[in-house]
Amino acid sequence: MNLRILLTAALALAMTSGGSRAADPRYPDWPCTQAKVPEISLAAVWAGPALDDVQNSWKDDAKVSALVSKLSARKTPIDEAEKSVKDFLAASATDKTANAKLLFAGLFDTLNAQRSQVMNGLERVSRKQREAADKIREETLQLQALQGTTPRDEAKVEALSNDLIWKTRIFEDRHKVVRFVCEVPTAIDQRLFALGRVIQQEME
Repeated sequence: MNLRILLTAALALAMTSGGSRAADPRYPDWPCTQAKVPEISLAAVWAGPALDDVQNSWKDDAKVSALVSKLSARKTPIDEAEKSVKDFLAASATDKTANAKLLFAGLFDTLNAQRSQVMNGLERVSRKQREAADKIREETLQLQALQGTTPRDEAKVEALSNDLIWKTRIFEDRHKVVRFVCEVPTAIDQRLFALGRVIQQEME
């Protein structure tokens, strides 16, 4: 790659990328184009009976806890998860309403926690990207200065060039991963809404 082109690209990358232009000033580290909603609202995903009387008691029920773990895993296909909900509640007989409430309370707590973990991770990476962008910009300027010296230290130019290429590649790879992970909170929202709807339908 032509070094001049590399320098120009690296400088542009460092100046324009890395989450430095937050869409919402309240969340300067949020790197996604999707709006940041810190927590899922219970009212947005549940229209069933109040859950105040169950709270964390779902954790004390081994069957419910195991099912919550399975349903919350993104590797579990949503159609399989929905079938598991129906099978569980169909076998609940007179305890159907109580078990339905326990199950949704567990899903709400678990998926909200997953979502927060993903979002916190995205913001940590965003901060690292901003630091990396600053470093790329700094090294680009250093390299330009080295190239302009007479006599030029070719060993230093080559070492810094290689370091800059490596840092730029890591920066770009992280940027691609961030764009992918930005979809995860929305996927969690959709899973919780879909499972909540099935639970409510099975209660009727």
